[in-house]
Amino acid sequence: MQLVVMFGPPAVGKMTVGRELARLTGFRLFHNHMTVEPVLDLFEFGSPPFTRLVDEFRRRILEEAAASDLPGLVFTFVWALDDPGDRALVEEYLGIVEARGGTTYVVELAAPLDVRLERNATPLRLDHKRSKRDVEASNGWLVQAEAHTLNSGGDHELAALVGDRPHLRIENAGLAPDEVAEKIVAAFGLPRPAAS
Repeated sequence: MQLVVMFGPPAVGKMTVGRELARLTGFRLFHNHMTVEPVLDLFEFGSPPFTRLVDEFRRRILEEAAASDLPGLVFTFVWALDDPGDRALVEEYLGIVEARGGTTYVVELAAPLDVRLERNATPLRLDHKRSKRDVEASNGWLVQAEAHTLNSGGDHELAALVGDRPHLRIENAGLAPDEVAEKIVAAFGLPRPAAS
């Protein structure tokens, strides 16, 4: 299986680009909020039970996907680069697929805060992420998240984070999601299913 891990700050466009990438490649999309939203119905964001459950769900889904006949998976999430725990989790997630002979790719998306605040209220985002529907509160959290390092300083720093894995950093503020997805497909030589 091929795993494309896509990270970046909140509202940078990970899910939207992931949808386009899945459309182009035939991969499945596993976006961050597919695990976050159900757990939020029970436990407060960031609480120990919330963190444990989200991590366990992600890990189990990646294990099952890696053992399946899926051709690929696009996995999106926010990675706090300044948190050693997050770095260990990313290594674990990538390792699940690599241990089964799969190939992993890492994509970092970056856009300025003003662009992300605008994207935070798009209909697609609000439709798929019910916890973001209180846009004022969501904007506040988005600004608070800036206290963490959510983007690398560029390709050299990204390479240091992911080692010899194929990786790509895209500033996507002025790009449409399909353009970003096309760049990813081209950079990694990802397959395109035959037109049906």
